[in-house]
Amino acid sequence: MPGDETRAPAAPAAMSALARAEQFIWLTARVLEQRRFAFHFLGGDADPVDAALGAYLGGDGGYGHALDPDLRGPLSHPLHTAHALRVLDGLGRCAGQRIERLCAHLARISTPDGALAVTAPAPGGYPAAPFHPLRDDPPGDLLATGPVVGLLHRNRVWHAWLFRATDFCWDRVENLRHWHPYEIQGAVAFLDGVPDRSRAAAAADRLGRLVREHRLVVLDPARQDAYPPVPGHAPGEHLYPYDLARRPESLARGWFTDAELGGALHFLAGRQQPDGGWPVDRGEWAPGSSLERRPIATVEALLTLRAYGRLPAAASLPGPAAPR
Repeated sequence: MPGDETRAPAAPAAMSALARAEQFIWLTARVLEQRRFAFHFLGGDADPVDAALGAYLGGDGGYGHALDPDLRGPLSHPLHTAHALRVLDGLGRCAGQRIERLCAHLARISTPDGALAVTAPAPGGYPAAPFHPLRDDPPGDLLATGPVVGLLHRNRVWHAWLFRATDFCWDRVENLRHWHPYEIQGAVAFLDGVPDRSRAAAAADRLGRLVREHRLVVLDPARQDAYPPVPGHAPGEHLYPYDLARRPESLARGWFTDAELGGALHFLAGRQQPDGGWPVDRGEWAPGSSLERRPIATVEALLTLRAYGRLPAAASLPGPAAPR
């Protein structure tokens, strides 16, 4: 009515990518992803992120309670640890007594060769994605060990367990000949953080050639059908250059030409959905898991786009200020 100063929400088409993502986050995300978004994109404080992450911390020093949405229940699993360390690394808080307790926990649950399994030995009864089955004696896996070891090294954490875990990662990275694409992600996370940079560069050079020779990453998003499907993957579940080279300083950045990476980033930006969030390609196995993973994917997509200068700045949504 005339004189009414209440502002109506902006039409989606008129909103920036970041503003639409913000709306999606406030509507759908867990508290942790809301706090992460506020910290990384709205000038929010780190303490609320830390507090939200603390809700997933168990009495054993590990993380559980579906921090990684594909593993439900209260049990601590290595995939939860990798997720927690990525959050803490983004805050610059991978240090202190909490990390010491976490390393002691990892030492207790590691395999005889010092590695981490995707899931810790656990009794049945808690739901888990079919691609992460719970086992009584799970084997060590680079997918779980690489990101944890890499982030701990990146933050100059030292613990006796890290020596054996690092040896495991080097052995896998330098000696395996057949790879799963997600193992490549684990290898890159390890190589980007490990202190021996010359050895890491040599290993990354070899991996980059393997990735291209075996077509493990989609280099042309317009021709996805030309890339072989990966056994166990959902239809359309692929990795792209930005999934490996998440930031320009990653060793995996050198695996791709400017045109290849630029095309992939353009594709990533274009994947934003009408509701403001990014999609999740992996197979849906539980409604709650899929709903919780989309905000995570959205925050990660925005962080990658910003790292490469592909995210336009935007103010917060019109109307009352969102909680910080």
